[in-house]
Amino acid sequence: MATRRTFGLIAVVALIAVACSGPAATPTPAPTPAATATTAPTPIPTISAVGEGEGALSVLEWPGYVEDGSTYPEFDWVHPFEEQTGCDVTFQNFGTSDEAFSLFTTNPTQYDVISASGDASKRLALAGFVQPVNVDLVPNYADIYPSLKDQPYNTFDGVHYGIPHGRGANQLMYRNDVADPQTRWDQEMFNPNTTLDLSVYDAPIYIADAAVELMSTRPDLGITNPYALDDNQFQAAIDLLTAQRPHIKTYWTDYVAQMDSFRNGDVDMGTTWQVIANLLQAEDPPVPVDIVNPEEGATGWSDTWMINSRTQHINCAYMWLNYIVSPEVNGEIAYYYGEAPANSKACDVIATVYEYPEHCDVYHAADDDPFWDKIFYWQTPEATCVDGRTNVQCKDFGDWSSAWTTLKG
Repeated sequence: MATRRTFGLIAVVALIAVACSGPAATPTPAPTPAATATTAPTPIPTISAVGEGEGALSVLEWPGYVEDGSTYPEFDWVHPFEEQTGCDVTFQNFGTSDEAFSLFTTNPTQYDVISASGDASKRLALAGFVQPVNVDLVPNYADIYPSLKDQPYNTFDGVHYGIPHGRGANQLMYRNDVADPQTRWDQEMFNPNTTLDLSVYDAPIYIADAAVELMSTRPDLGITNPYALDDNQFQAAIDLLTAQRPHIKTYWTDYVAQMDSFRNGDVDMGTTWQVIANLLQAEDPPVPVDIVNPEEGATGWSDTWMINSRTQHINCAYMWLNYIVSPEVNGEIAYYYGEAPANSKACDVIATVYEYPEHCDVYHAADDDPFWDKIFYWQTPEATCVDGRTNVQCKDFGDWSSAWTTLKG
């Protein structure tokens, strides 16, 4: 078995695992797929009690959120679920939120549940692809950290559309044998005169990282939410990214590839996740990298388990939501994947079962950790500004996607 430090993300292997196909459901009229939606979701009735399972469940998930022992025998929370419920699980991985949205909406009856980050969750709800969740039927919801509940990426018009799973931040990592100690994004990452080779996350939502920087360096722009950008604010973010573009050596979504880039010295600095830094630092010999949450703040992700609005396996879906955020399973996933768990009791599980009491400090699990004060969780940009402004129109996700495509060239 790997050491505690290196096990922070054994899920890297899951990136190349063979995806499993989900069960087919009875066809019914599908909502129209939409990359952008501007109307509030219309709640549909949710079940009032969880009944007998239907025998099957298809899951669309971030790699590492669903493990059946095929990657590492000691990490298997699928088979115990199947034995407890009689719901046979099939699953498929995705690499980015945009890929998840595409898979879920172009195969609208294939997947029963999805682990959606905040830049996909509201798009799915607004377009009618996921349904409200009756949190009273998910007993483990009571132990979820309060700061992850009732958020603008999982609760709409007071209606819950999922169960929080875990969270993390998009931080700054750099090779300390090349770069000086970093405390701010604008030292090198957003410095147009940098001589360093950069690595950035390959998705339109990365535009928000530039907006976070502008919140600090251009207060005259009046940005209060990096996902609510009017024409002027959006153009300033694009200008900042355009100046950064010549220094970008790699765009990454596969964290194994990003690790290779840093290990090989192909890049010197980039946006990253805590677990990637942990793994590089734990290698023999260790890769000389440091990670920091810069003074300006950073974007981050908070994932939510959501249920397909047309699932034929509603009881199995509710059983899964309660099971996957139980202290035992949520703790196992957080330890395996490398993230802060959502269940407040999961830290005790990680400390006792995996003998890693430092995990929840390393990943800043607690609500009262000031680390989260300057983290802006991914959120779907909308034409109706999500910062509450009504006197202007903001750029929606379609605008962000088009600009990102143009920016990359």
